[in-house]
Formats: sequence, C-alpha cells, structure tokens
Amino acid sequence: FKIYPGRVISKLLCSGEKEVDLAVQSAKSAFKIWSQMSGMERSRVLLEAARIIREQRDEIATLETINNGKSIFEARVDIDISWQCLEYYAGLAGCLAGEHVQLPGGSFGYTRREPLGVCVGIGAWNYPFQIACWKSAPALACGNAMVFKPSPFTPISVVRLAEIFTEAGVPKGLFNVVQGGAATGQFLCHHPDVAKISFTGSVPTGVKIMEMAAKGIKPVTLELGGKSPLIIFSDCALENAVNGALMANFLTQGEVCCNGTRVFVERKILDVFTKEVVKRTQKIKVGDPLLEDTRMGALINRPHLERVQGFIKQAKEQGAEVLCGGDLYVPDDPKLKNGYYMRPCVLGNCTDDMTCVKEEIFGPVMSILPFDTEEEVVERANNTKFGLAGGVFTRDIQKAHRVVAALKAGMCFINNYNISPVELPFGGYKASGFGRENGRAAIEYYSQLKTVCVEMGDVESVF
Repeated sequence: FKIYPGRVISKLLCSGEKEVDLAVQSAKSAFKIWSQMSGMERSRVLLEAARIIREQRDEIATLETINNGKSIFEARVDIDISWQCLEYYAGLAGCLAGEHVQLPGGSFGYTRREPLGVCVGIGAWNYPFQIACWKSAPALACGNAMVFKPSPFTPISVVRLAEIFTEAGVPKGLFNVVQGGAATGQFLCHHPDVAKISFTGSVPTGVKIMEMAAKGIKPVTLELGGKSPLIIFSDCALENAVNGALMANFLTQGEVCCNGTRVFVERKILDVFTKEVVKRTQKIKVGDPLLEDTRMGALINRPHLERVQGFIKQAKEQGAEVLCGGDLYVPDDPKLKNGYYMRPCVLGNCTDDMTCVKEEIFGPVMSILPFDTEEEVVERANNTKFGLAGGVFTRDIQKAHRVVAALKAGMCFINNYNISPVELPFGGYKASGFGRENGRAAIEYYSQLKTVCVEMGDVESVF
C-alpha cells in the first residue's frame, strides 16, 4: 500500500432514503433470526469475528491508516482493542439474564432482558473501525441488529468489518453499512423501524440527533466532545507525568475527544515540566504514517487543518506563547508534499479565558496553565461546559482519589491517560453526552427490561 496525501483513493455513493430503508428492512429481517438465537450461539459468532480481526490485524491496520491518516503503530493498537471488544461481549452474551423475585403466597415475578431491535450506529472519523466495534459488539451480543454509518471522511474500514461479520456467520443483513453525510444520518434517525441511535461526534450534531430521536421516542447514546483537564501536582513522578501529557494531547494527531488539552501544572514545577514537555514534543516524528517509526500522521483533511491553525493564530493574538510547533510540516518525500501535516504544538502563558483553553480544538495543541492549590485547580478544571474526561498525576493516592471524585467528568485517569480498556465504561457528563460505551454498562443501553408478574392463587378483585 502507498499513501499519496491529498489524492482521492476511492469513491462511494451516498445512501439516500431508498438505500437507508433497504438497509433497515434487511437488518429487521436478520434481527428476527439473531434475536431468537441463544446467547451462547451469538457468542460463538462474535468470537469468530474477533478471531478473523486478530489474524488480519496488520492488513486491517494498514487499511485504517490509509482511511484516517494515523500512524500504523497506533492503528495496530486500535485493531487490537477492536477484537478485544468483540471477545469481551462474546463472553457476556451467554450470561445476559434477568432476576427472579419471590412474592407472597407462592406468587413470583421475574424480569427478562430483551433486545431493542434495529439499532443505528453513527461513527466519527478519528477511530473508524474501533468505534464501529465499540457500538456493534454490545448491540449484537444483546441480540440486536445494527445499521452503521461511518463518517464520510473515513468510509472504508467499516465496510471490511461488515464483511468480517458475514464471514463469521451473522445472518445476512444483521450489520449493514450505509454511506453519506448529514442527509443519510437524518434518514436513519427518522426511520420508524429504528429502535435506538448511538452517536459519536460533535456537540452540535449530537443536539440535532437528540432532537430527531425525540420525535420517535427513540433512546439515544451520545459520546460527544470534550475539553478535559489534566492536573499535574508537584509531587508527581515527573517523567511519568510528561509521558501522560503527551498521551493526553498527541494521540491520533490530537484528534481525540477525551484528550486532556487543558494541562494544569502546579506552579512549583511549572518551568521544569514545561521544559521537558517541549523537549519531548519536538522529538515526535511527523510524516508518512505507514513508516514504523512515525508517531504522528496527517490531520483528517485541509479544512480541519486550517481550523486548527486558526486556533493557534487566535491563541497568539490573545497572549499565549507558542513554545514549540504549531507550524505546517512538509515531509521530505515529494509524494507527501500535499499531506495535511503540522508539528505538534505546546502553548504557554495561557489563561482560562482564552479561546484555545475554552473550545475543543481537536488537533495536536496542548495548553499549559499554572495553579497553586488543590481547591483552586478543581474549581477551574470543572469550569467548562464539557465533562468527558479528566486526569491527575500525583504520588499522594488519597489526593488523587479526592480530586477525581470532585471532577465532573465521566472518565477519569490517575497517573495515566487515554487508557480505555473495553472492560471499563466510557462516556461523559454535561455537554459531553450521556449513555456509556464498553463495560457491562453498555448492556443497559442495548437492551430493555420486561417485568413479568405471576399470580399462583385466585385474583382478588376490588370490584
């Protein structure tokens, strides 16, 4: 495979109302078969899909790198997380159960956990294959069907996932892929046979999806944006904290919703921390994402690159200091000259009221802010409309737990960052959305509870 940035690698037709309806009806037919299978039967199919992904890891990772522009090193990690997700929910599929409740006089009640029907997944362009697995694995484990719409910027790798599910033995049409932008998404959200919508993306789009879903009383899971705080206390292990800050800001070219882009550093270590972060950031190799030693590939497209550059320009105008990076990067290889590359950026002299500190940039831009006390930094960390994630670096474990308990965020990290095991729920507070991906919690969002009350004696009438 070769990547030639800025050039078209494939063309796909957008799915209109007719195609969306065909996909939903196909999924609806497959649901009748899949939902009647036992949990163990569904488990075996999911395990087979996981096996195929695991065996084709390098091939799928290469496809994902071409699809998205992230480094092949990162793409392999994404694919590993994807098959692990399928294995995890395969393990849960055979264990899904309700409960039995004893009532007076020998009567009893019980609950049944039942699938919803045809679920819609709408993915983002930063983790195309992984997000599709995060949504489809619990949905299918619970007995649902899914119609998935990837971002129009990264349409390719999810098609491979659909092929893998078919190879693994799911009923034809159980996992369908439709292509397109906002119009295709609207057709999905308004379709009367869609039972649930799970969306990963921006807050404005999430608001629109919630409005559309409300008209059909459809449950929604929203995993939206963030402007997460990363708090570095002076008693941290410095090298570990620097590593955490880099992980919290520069994975996938900074295009990660839960990135800890507001880096609060206790003033006692501000200079030494900043110096080390800048030194390490300047060593990050940018360039051809298919090379093994590349650690930062290209941003998703030119408009987004220009948007990120605009944030940096505005930050300088508002008084921030560019400590390193922020400029465009042109690789030596002439075939890569049209790529959307930039050097990772660290901003100093930042204040809480700057746009770069308040708004989600979704690019490789770190803002460093000093603080003096624990109480102060917690208040400042929570002073945001978002609440997706937060992180703390300190050797004082009591302080670490105290601070994360006070953070208004759905995913918190202590002495690490951007670690997302599939066993743990992932999702946000406030404008960052609601509902959860991953963990046992996701089962709640892809199933519904039926209560059955059984009377063992005669009915006593009050009439």
